Amino acid sequence: MNSSRNPSPHPGDIEAARVLLEKMGINPADLTRASTDSPGVPTFADYIPRVSDAVSSGTRRVYGSYWNRVIQAWGPRLVTDVTASDIGQLAERVKATVVKRRNARGGRGAAEHLIAALRCMYKYAVADGILTESENPAARLPKPRRLRSTRTALPDGRLEEILRVAAATGDDPALDALLLRLHTETACRRGGALALLPEDLDAEHCLIQLHEKGETVRWQPVSPTLMSHLLAHGESRGGLAPGRPLMRYANGRPISSRRYDYLWQRLGRHLPWVATQQISTHWIRHTTLTWVERNFGFATAQAYAGHEDHGRGGKAMATYVRAGLPEVAAALAALTGEDHPLAINPPSRNAPISSPPE
Repeated sequence: MNSSRNPSPHPGDIEAARVLLEKMGINPADLTRASTDSPGVPTFADYIPRVSDAVSSGTRRVYGSYWNRVIQAWGPRLVTDVTASDIGQLAERVKATVVKRRNARGGRGAAEHLIAALRCMYKYAVADGILTESENPAARLPKPRRLRSTRTALPDGRLEEILRVAAATGDDPALDALLLRLHTETACRRGGALALLPEDLDAEHCLIQLHEKGETVRWQPVSPTLMSHLLAHGESRGGLAPGRPLMRYANGRPISSRRYDYLWQRLGRHLPWVATQQISTHWIRHTTLTWVERNFGFATAQAYAGHEDHGRGGKAMATYVRAGLPEVAAALAALTGEDHPLAINPPSRNAPISSPPE
């Protein structure tokens, strides 16, 4: 029931007000929000550091440089003061100024990451009540369509060629051979190898615990030979103390991603096709997972890769047909030609992997 002090507005008055607001270019939602100079709405320069402190280190590493670009472009502006077209224009500027490399994709990745970084920031802004989901400008802008990856499985013999050269050249061939064997057997990413700790090794069951992107954690079978070499590597290089990185240089210093850069540059000098095709560690992941899928099916390859159950047949079907450690161990046993304590009915070996690291 309406109060006599606040009578209901006449429909004609409402329509007249709506027409007036349209002529002035004002959205009615703007009237329910605090004025643009309200101290409750932060600027990009104020808010992005708060979001950066709230996300994981991995997210901060991926989005940090793009957040810096946003602060550089829009630092004094309020986070409610940009539109989807503003974000699109900034994405195009970032795309146009990307460093040109041989494997560049026209700046698509940079534009995609900028939009993803802003979506992350605005997700927190919505959660903090700074704006509503319907007012989120980043949500209304589609990411650039991803081009198909140029990475593929390495042809027969190429992986063996890489392993042979890595084990015979460089300043630490034992380290490089061990790294490549680790990636070949597990199909893990670089981050998974760099994050390995001594407590991630289960020698009794020949399992290693991988910590990879998206804060995923999983147990992955390895061959008895690789397990013994990992333990020997840690013991000889001072990497078996709890909480300390396992993979180390001969002087005991933990390796970083720079070791991979050096390794592939060296391989490119000895094997010109490696440099020409821009081969990297991720190609080994493709090679192993392709072989597993061809010989053991999609479910086992999905488990081997550590992927979540999203996809074929829908989530419900994936729940019933997903593979577990026994199936992954069986695929590994066929890949390496070595028995694994968790494997079920390991088939005969027919795999693109040769002798273990020396």
